[in-house]
Amino acid sequence: MRPFLAVRLLCVLLALGLVAPAASAAIWQLAIQPILPRDRTVKAYTPLAEYLSRATGETIRIRASHNFVDYWESMRQPPGFDLVLDAAHFTDFRNQRMGYQVLAKLPDTVTYSLVTREDTLLFEPAELIGKRIATIPPPSLGGLRLTRMFPNPLRQPVVIATRNAQESIERLKRKQALAALAPTPLIRGDDSLNVITTTDPVPHMALSASPRVPAALRTRLRTALIEASQRPAGKAMLEAIRLPRFVPADNRLYRGYARLLEGTWGY
Repeated sequence: MRPFLAVRLLCVLLALGLVAPAASAAIWQLAIQPILPRDRTVKAYTPLAEYLSRATGETIRIRASHNFVDYWESMRQPPGFDLVLDAAHFTDFRNQRMGYQVLAKLPDTVTYSLVTREDTLLFEPAELIGKRIATIPPPSLGGLRLTRMFPNPLRQPVVIATRNAQESIERLKRKQALAALAPTPLIRGDDSLNVITTTDPVPHMALSASPRVPAALRTRLRTALIEASQRPAGKAMLEAIRLPRFVPADNRLYRGYARLLEGTWGY
């Protein structure tokens, strides 16, 4: 059959519904909680998406949000996220409410630290009542932790809402706030800061998958993550994103942390 006639025949068959068009390849979105500015999030975690794409044969791309309000709303609205690397409270929320499955996590735990500049000597959070504290507002884990430091509604600090943890520290250093609350790793080794208090630890971030992700793909993703530190490509990825490794984890490890969201709009 001549090419021209073959094309015309295919068009007719498609129009009659006798031939289905070829399905387009799926693109899976990997969302990252917005601790960093949006552009830095994409740059920082693209090596992870590229590694998982090569390891699974799928196309995985980073999805970054402008702030935690945008992130929280996108999380709760259909279709939500395909894959997410996220903190304990959001991970448990999706596990319990939306049927996500934890694939792997970062090792150890994570904490937040309330800090001041080195020239400001304070020893208790209560000394900051009525004073300015820079932090990402709820429903970020840091924002939720800060509200629990000041349970009395009549004895509150003045919260300077920031878009990300980096901005919180920058505002503190520019003397736009007397203190800041940020992830402990972000301020570790910074001799220009004094630590007032550090929060209780919670399990470190987990990478979880939505129910839309097929079981076979979840298995390939889990294997690629846990074995990353043993593979040359995985080692290069971990070095690029400045993380030590991924370790096995499941939903049980995160059970109960969604309660930190109680009182949050939409919970």
